[in-house]
Amino acid sequence: MNVQMTMNTRMEPSAILQNDITPVGSDYEIVRRAIEKISLDYRDQPSLEVLAEAVGETPTGLQKLFTRWAGLSPKAFLQAVTLDHARRLLDSGMPLLETSFELGMSGPGRLHDLFVTHEAMSPGDYKTRGAGLTIRYGYHISPFGIALIMVTDRGLAGLAFCDAGGERAAFADMSGRWPNAAYVEDMSATQPYAARVFDPTKWRADQPLRVVM
Repeated sequence: MNVQMTMNTRMEPSAILQNDITPVGSDYEIVRRAIEKISLDYRDQPSLEVLAEAVGETPTGLQKLFTRWAGLSPKAFLQAVTLDHARRLLDSGMPLLETSFELGMSGPGRLHDLFVTHEAMSPGDYKTRGAGLTIRYGYHISPFGIALIMVTDRGLAGLAFCDAGGERAAFADMSGRWPNAAYVEDMSATQPYAARVFDPTKWRADQPLRVVM
């Protein structure tokens, strides 16, 4: 899990870079401890109030501080950590029900909601590596070379770039991630996504591009 932390914080004047890599200071330490608690106690699904008490902050203060540093809220980070562990458990062959309980969830319904919200696919689809899914693909000219775009009826499912002549290799790499899906070449289905991805005039904060992971 990669978390990008911005540096525009109210760090104390004494804050310095430790070994020229790790920042120190009151804000950094609070966020570091919150991340550590989420990463260790994700099975308990700690609330914002629990996290705030653990790091000596108010819920509102932690929400603002964490979001400013990490670029997402504590709840969103908790969901990302939970989802990452869910993928690993499903990859290991663990059944959906057991995976749900291992993650501290009350049942597979909550696991389903987590996957659909953040992956635009069910945990069952993820576990079966796309069995029953139809993925449409097409090649499009882009600022970065030839773009291979893959989509399902739920959203963008794959994006890769290659030089002329590298189309087959790019397709083999991308399709290998969902080996049990059915693939159909259909540029009419992928063209709207190409326009959304590469045309800045079509970037809308209120209309985010749906991505299937």
